[in-house]
Amino acid sequence: MASLQDQLLKAGLIDAKKAKQANKEKRKETNVARRSNEEVVDEIKQSAEQARQEKAERDRELNRQRDHELQQKAIAAQIKQLIENHRQSKGAGEGDVEYNFTDGKLIKKIRVSKLVQEQIVRGVLAVVKLGEGYEVVPRIVADKIAQRDEKFVIVANTKTQQQTDEDDPYKDYVIPDDLMW
Repeated sequence: MASLQDQLLKAGLIDAKKAKQANKEKRKETNVARRSNEEVVDEIKQSAEQARQEKAERDRELNRQRDHELQQKAIAAQIKQLIENHRQSKGAGEGDVEYNFTDGKLIKKIRVSKLVQEQIVRGVLAVVKLGEGYEVVPRIVADKIAQRDEKFVIVANTKTQQQTDEDDPYKDYVIPDDLMW
C-alpha cells in the first residue's frame, strides 16, 4: 500500500522537492526529541485522551445511577411482596374500632377489630404503607421491611418499661397504650 505522500505525488498535488523537505523536517524532529529525551507533546493526542477520560467518567457515573435505580426498584418490589404475602386480616365486622396513627404530619385511621387493635398496641402487629393504603403485618415482617426501607413502616410499637421520676407529680397516673384521640 502506498503512503499518502506517494499518492499525492502521483496525483500531482505536490512535487518531489516538497516531499523531500517534509521527510527531512520530520527526521530532524525525531532526532531532536531522541537526543533531548523529551517527549514531543502532541496537543491533539493529549486533548483526545482527556476527552476519552471525561467520557469514561461520565459513563461510570451514569452506570452508578442506573444501578442505584435498579436496586431501589428491586427493594420496592421485595417490600411489596413481603406486605402482600404476610398481610393480616383487619377483622372487618360488627365491633370494629378506628385505630388512629400518624403518617408523617397527617393523622390517618383504619378500621380494625378490637383484637387487632390490641395486638398493634402491644407490638405484635405493625401498620405498613402499601401504595396509597395501609396494611397490618406481623412485627417480624415489619422489621424485615424496615431493614430495606424504614419509610414503609408507619406504626411498630415496642413495649419498654418506663422509669418514672420520683419528683413527677403525675407518676401515679398511668397513660393507657390504647388511648384513642
